[in-house]
Amino acid sequence: MLKIQDLHVNVGDNEVLKGINLEIEQGETFILFGPNGSGKTSLLMTLMGFSGYEVTQGSISFKGEDITSKPTYERAKLGIGMSFQRPPTIHGLKTRDMVKLCAGDSGVDVEELARKVNLTNFLDRDINSGFSGGEIKRSEILQLMAQNPSLVLFDEPESGVDLENMALIGKTARAILDGPQEPDNSASLKQLQSQYKTSGLIITHTGYILDYINADRGQVLYNGVLCCTARPRDILDHISKYGYKECVRCLN
Repeated sequence: MLKIQDLHVNVGDNEVLKGINLEIEQGETFILFGPNGSGKTSLLMTLMGFSGYEVTQGSISFKGEDITSKPTYERAKLGIGMSFQRPPTIHGLKTRDMVKLCAGDSGVDVEELARKVNLTNFLDRDINSGFSGGEIKRSEILQLMAQNPSLVLFDEPESGVDLENMALIGKTARAILDGPQEPDNSASLKQLQSQYKTSGLIITHTGYILDYINADRGQVLYNGVLCCTARPRDILDHISKYGYKECVRCLN
């Protein structure tokens, strides 16, 4: 689904990603940990193709196609969706119209989707205008549901969200990642993953999202370098006990 090879990225004069190598299979959910300023959001923004993130070396492939130089809108059309940590307020654009834009020609029922995340009363308000943290996250989830991407990028879905909203967001995120099909529980892991249509790359600090989704693998991004591959729960437990100092030791 996604293949990143020797990716180096500059923001201005600073190199923020230093040789990232990462593969995510179809139906796989990958968790990315790391302290503030380590390059996690820069990685997602680079994958989405936003300006200001200069790829100086390496490549990004999505579904076997090189997208390293493709603009953001082409990546979205190919099937990459993103939920931002701090999405902007967009005055003059109603939430309803944004969801319709995300849905394209799929003919989704906007009202029905909005009911799933308790946002029907927000559809005729400007995007994120006066929204609380939880309402903003639910709006982001609503747009992703309408887009129905093959790969979804979540940048700290727990950020600014209370526990009640976290439960709704977590369960909805799991529904997006698991897809509409009922899996065959007797199948192997690879077969199960192939039944799911959506892959995920999720940044988390708190790990709350792990209470709701089925995460397959995890790594730590520290100072622009990936390290410490393990089960996401094991990584989170280790960070909780020892902080990120062990990651520094491994890198050295």
